[in-house]
Amino acid sequence: MLDSAQIDAFRRDGFVVVPDLLAAAEIESFGAAVDAAVAARTRHDRRRLEEKTPYEQSFQQCINLWEDHLDVRPLTFHARVAETAAALLGVPALRVWHDQALYKEAGGRPTDAHQDQGYWPIEETDTVTAWIPFDGSTLDSGAMGYVPGSHRFGVRKFVNIFFGEPEDLIHAPESRGVEPVFVEVPRGGVAFHHGLTFHLAMPNHSARTRRVHTIIYFRDGCRRGSWSPHPAVDRAGIAVGDVIASEVTPLAWPRAAGELPPTPARPAERLPGWPR
Repeated sequence: MLDSAQIDAFRRDGFVVVPDLLAAAEIESFGAAVDAAVAARTRHDRRRLEEKTPYEQSFQQCINLWEDHLDVRPLTFHARVAETAAALLGVPALRVWHDQALYKEAGGRPTDAHQDQGYWPIEETDTVTAWIPFDGSTLDSGAMGYVPGSHRFGVRKFVNIFFGEPEDLIHAPESRGVEPVFVEVPRGGVAFHHGLTFHLAMPNHSARTRRVHTIIYFRDGCRRGSWSPHPAVDRAGIAVGDVIASEVTPLAWPRAAGELPPTPARPAERLPGWPR
């Protein structure tokens, strides 16, 4: 599935696109499953795009769909995708931090530049995100852009993209003047980026929603690094310094194809304040 050039590119640049990881039939069935899950999670939101916050105009975000939508679970724990992520990081085992649908509506604004790792109380930085666009992604529909090598800049920063006027990370000193590279992903392909990679996304100028499902993985054995709240550790009572391992963050690799984890005792759908 991977060659040495792809692994070298990921470790040098902090991102890589791996084509043909998912078959056409898988894309169809998984896309329909995530569509239904997003529709269920957002069923009470009747606002037009212009009535939403700038963050919500960047995408509809639905987290931990694997927990309460059983037909999404085989995608979140897809053995081929997880094995590829483990190979890119060069680790023997990975856990899922959480999954999320990121649906950028037609006319949706850009996604502001940020690092993912700053939002997670994970001590180590052995993390990677798989970004799966069901229709592929183009520059017109909201392609991702990555700052090459930024995962090696020694920066771990919280950028508040949720409300207010976010910091312009791309033109901040931390970016070292390196311009982002915008990457189109073919249908069936998966884009992977390191948790420390600076990234952003273009607006969606197309006539349809940019449908993306993502899975965040971290190396098995990582520890909680701070008391910063996050359901991935708080729900299981993981203390600072403890290894992050629970039914909330199951093993993704190694796991036999078709072997899926059970539903946690408190599914994400019923957590107060958790993004729907």
